[in-house]
Order: sequence, then structure tokens, then C-alpha cells
Amino acid sequence: MIDLLVSSPLLTLVVTMALGTLVGAIPFGPLRFGPAGALFVGLAIGALDPRLGSGLDLVESLGLALFVYTIGIASGASFFRQMRAQGSLLVGGVLLLGVQAALSLLTGYLFGFGSPMAAGMFAGSGAATPALSSANEIVPGDTNPSVGFAIAYPLAVVLGMLLIPKIARSKMSGKNDPSSVSATDLLDITVEVENTMKISMIPGIASVPGKAGGDLRISYLQRGDEIRVAHPSETLHKGDRVLMVGVPDAVHEAAALLGRESETHLANDRTKVNFRRFVVSNPQLAGRTVADLHIPTRFESIITRVRRGDTDMLAHAEMTLQLGDRVRVVMPQDRRKELTEFFGDSEMRITEVDFLSLGLGVAIGIIVGFVSLSVGGASLALGSAAGPLVVGLVLGYMGRTGPIVWTLPTSANLTIRQFGLFMFLTTVGLKSGQAFAGTAFSVTGLLVGIATLLTLGIALLALWGVGAALGLSAARTAGAVAGFVGQPVLLNHVKTFVDDERTDPGYSAMFAAGMIAKILFAQAIVLL
Repeated sequence: MIDLLVSSPLLTLVVTMALGTLVGAIPFGPLRFGPAGALFVGLAIGALDPRLGSGLDLVESLGLALFVYTIGIASGASFFRQMRAQGSLLVGGVLLLGVQAALSLLTGYLFGFGSPMAAGMFAGSGAATPALSSANEIVPGDTNPSVGFAIAYPLAVVLGMLLIPKIARSKMSGKNDPSSVSATDLLDITVEVENTMKISMIPGIASVPGKAGGDLRISYLQRGDEIRVAHPSETLHKGDRVLMVGVPDAVHEAAALLGRESETHLANDRTKVNFRRFVVSNPQLAGRTVADLHIPTRFESIITRVRRGDTDMLAHAEMTLQLGDRVRVVMPQDRRKELTEFFGDSEMRITEVDFLSLGLGVAIGIIVGFVSLSVGGASLALGSAAGPLVVGLVLGYMGRTGPIVWTLPTSANLTIRQFGLFMFLTTVGLKSGQAFAGTAFSVTGLLVGIATLLTLGIALLALWGVGAALGLSAARTAGAVAGFVGQPVLLNHVKTFVDDERTDPGYSAMFAAGMIAKILFAQAIVLL
């Protein structure tokens, strides 16, 4: 059997990935290792024969490039948009990564397991597979970084699992962290107007082109016996009835200002005005803002909500649409066909991948990765890990360049990302199995485990303190801690304790900034 696997690297790869998927799905209490199962199965199979890890370098590089690029594409928009809101938190997190890297190097010398394994330990404690790759590029043929990574990885996830519930349930002021629009369930009610007012002047309205944010939309308008879609610029008169949707507090405040809540719900009458969700599958709309579409003037309709992945968001003028978004539109009954053609509304089309933009984006990232910086006689480079990540972040923020749409539909992005990660972790495991078997269960392995818990524990507690000092919410801070460790399962763990959308930007921004920092710090540890 071993000879058969050695003779067919492709067979070895797919068998390991399949078994890794199975192991990753096994629950260990609240913990599942997910894609990391491929790493541990790869280590076990690779320990059987050193030849099993040969001939997989191209697969490893391709998997890594696809993984980091799709992360960048998905995180780019939120990363730069949230920079002002949580810039201080990101700076604090990157500085703490520097402190953790220094402590990792120090423990490597004090405990005697050396800087290459310390670099792998640092990368593993942050689930940073690109950082592991960057360390391996500096010391080709040395398996110590991979061994350190494999030992530290599960310990880091367990430590995060234990600490996150305490952060999520803590009483943090959140005075400098305003609630997100979709942090609570959206409420829609019908209001009978008693005070004349222009829609654009209602506090919290987010329907005026050029005005970002907002907690409230008005969609239906009944005047006399006529029910139609409300236009953002019109004036409401006494006796009108309108349907409001938004954050509950904002809806109740606006309702009290306009008049009183009506027992009749306008959305129940769909004879002339209807609402439905459309899938954004038209590439021409990707990267455009809601205001750019001019839905009220072109179709006498209004977009009230956007569903992206599992998150429902209140639509606003400056929100950028992505392929695969599901937009809820309130529209005249006879405009449905036109809107279907406009948005595309094709589930099949959003599963297709534009390989022109994907290949071009990854290629640019690899080229950027060639750029190196000389520091004290040593050369630091973004490499094949950070190059595609940085380019992905920028292109994800841009959305499109002329006819080229850089973003990917959410489902396609996640599929490519998972496939790339599985390929990378499988090859790393197969190549490092022999060294791991000889080290993990020795005194050296025990020392690496102790060092992981010490260095990461100090960094996570300090990050919690930074969030509290900055006046951020427990939700955003817990999300940032999950992003600091870099394991998606920790983000899901946060959401079991707190239902607040601020966890997502906290996670994604810290994850993206932290990944770049981890790649550079891992190289620095090896070089020192």
C-alpha cells in the first residue's frame, strides 16, 4: 500500500484530504479542527515513509496562493471601511503580535528548540499557514517550522475556546463602539402619519444618495386608497401610512416623531406593490453602490435589505453590492420582470468563477511577493503568502476595474478558499510527518507546548485589555481575539455567546492585518 501511494502522489494527496475532512469533522467537546484535520492526517501518513511527501511543492504553492488571495478578496472592503472605527485596535493587535514573536524567539533560545521551530510555533499559535510557508522558504528542507506549527496549532485553538466566553460575557463599556445597523433583528411596522415631514429629514433615514449608514428605511406609502413605493425625496402628509424597516430603536423613535403605529400592515396587501429577493448575478452590478443603481428613479422601487452569506443588512446608499448578494426590493407589481433581468437573479450564474480576474489577481500577488526589503543585512519579502493576500485586500476593496470584477461570489470564494487550504495543509503534513513523529511526543514537544500557552496567553489577555481601554464592545473585542488566533471556528464560538454583527468586522480586520504581520514576524524569527 505504501509503495502504491509513493508511486502516485495524486492518490496520496486526495486520500489524505478525504481522511482529513473526516477527522476535521469529529467533535472534541465544542472543538472541531476543520481543515486542520488534513494537517494531522498528513502528519500521520507522512510518518510512514519520507517519500510520501515528495513531489508536492507545486500543489503546496498553488493551495497557499488560492487560500490567501480569496481571504483578501473577501475581507478587502470591510478591512478598509472599518479602518477608522477600529484602527487603534488593529495597531494594538499588530504590536502585540510583535511582542508575541519576540517572546517566541526568547523561549526558543531559553528552552533550546531554536528559532526555526519557534517560528513554526508562532505561526501555529496564530493558525497562520502563510507564515509557516514564509518561514519554510527561508530554511528550505528544515522540517522544524512545520513541527512547531503542528504542536502549537491545536493548543492555540483550545486556549481561544477557553478565553473567548469570558471576553464575550464581560461587562465592557463599548462607549466608543456604536451599535451596528444589523446588530439586532430588523423590525418593520406600519405608521400612520400625523405630522407632515419630508422623508429625507426623518432621523436615521438611509435612503438619500450620498448619505451613508443609517438605521431606517421607508418602503411603502399609502395615500388615500392608493398604495405605492415611497420615493426618498417626497413629503409625507397627515393621514398617510408608511411602512418603516430598520433597527428597532430607530423605528420606534421615527414612528413616535411621525405619528403612531397602525394595526394594519401595508406589506400584507401585495396587489399593486410587492417585495421579493433578487440574486445579484449580473456582473455589471458587482462593485456598484446601491445609489449607483438608481432603483427609485429607474424602476419606481427601493432596496431595503441586502443578505450576504448568513447576514441580513439594512441597505444604504453607499453599500457596495457583490455577486451573490440577495437584495430585497419593494416594487410595483408590474416591474418584477424588469428587475429580474436587471439583477440577473440566477443561482447557477453565481457559482461560475471568472478565471480571468482570479488568475490575473493571483499573478499580480505573486509578482508583488517578489519585492524584498533589506533589514540589517537580512532580506524580508512578502513572498508567495503575503503578496497575494495584500493584493487581494486592495482588489477586494476596489471591487472592479472597468470590465474586470475582482470580487467572487461568496459561495465560490469559500469553495476555492477551502480547497486551497486543504491542499496546502495536506502537503505540509505529508512533508513533515517523519520529523513530527520524532519530536511531538518528546521533551522538546512538551517545551514547545508550554511556550505556546505562555506566549499566546499573554498576547490574548493584553488584547482584551486593549479593547477595554479603547472603549470597545465585548462583541468586537471577542471577534478581534478570534481573528488574532486566526481560526474561523473561534468566530463561530463567539457567536454562540453573543449575537452582534460587530464580531465579524472585528474578526476579519484583525485576521487580515494579523496575517500580514505574522508572515513578516515569522521570517524575522527564523533570521534572528
